[in-house]
Amino acid sequence: MNRDQTLIALQTILVKEVRRFTRIWPQTLLPPAITMTLYFVIFGNLVGSRIGEMGGFHYMQYIVPGLIMMAVITNSYSNVVSSFYSAKFQRSIEELLVSPVPHHVILCGYVLGGIARGLAVGAIVTVLSLFFTSLDIHHLFVIIYTILLTAALFSLGGFVNAVFAKSFDDISIIPTFVLTPLTYLGGVFYSMDQLSPFWQTLSLLNPIVYMVNAFRYGILGVSDVNVWVSLAMVTLVTVGLYIYSYRLLKSGRGMRE
Repeated sequence: MNRDQTLIALQTILVKEVRRFTRIWPQTLLPPAITMTLYFVIFGNLVGSRIGEMGGFHYMQYIVPGLIMMAVITNSYSNVVSSFYSAKFQRSIEELLVSPVPHHVILCGYVLGGIARGLAVGAIVTVLSLFFTSLDIHHLFVIIYTILLTAALFSLGGFVNAVFAKSFDDISIIPTFVLTPLTYLGGVFYSMDQLSPFWQTLSLLNPIVYMVNAFRYGILGVSDVNVWVSLAMVTLVTVGLYIYSYRLLKSGRGMRE
């Protein structure tokens, strides 16, 4: 395929993915908006009024960056895992694999679709948060880089889950038993300074800690871990997961069986 054909193939996959989640927006965009609003009301206003300040900021301000990241993580992951597994289940992915479309284009198309949904939900949650608190921009580059890399990383994670899934039940196992615990233990609702030295060290094994803290640094200017270490960690994990996903797609594992 020449360059123009490659771009058309990428655009086609991306448009299909975007239309897929926008067509059913009451199921894809509305629920996270309602869920995050409840978080703002319950944790931010009711609980936050008793907690007071955290990290030098009002509790509501402190948790907003983490809640935005939580929405991005969940939705970028779920978009790819459900879309790619549906294509695999319907065997339409086999037609795409035998076509002259490069595997990189196929993978990038699905990942960009996940990023699009993650950013869309993140934007909705950000707008809703402005009704409860004010947000500043401390470092724009860190905000953009972190949210894009995080959405890409979990889109790739959703792709890997979809490849190995044998049934629709399998695509809910990782979000329920892995993503949810890691997210809640990723510093969304608390500062790591409040933990004992043992749990602080253990928390450093959680990759979501680096994403949440890097994003919080971009907005508030505070972080429990070195922000440049966080960005490096997210970058390395994303690149590694992309290489692994590409090899899975190229081998046809779980897709040609």
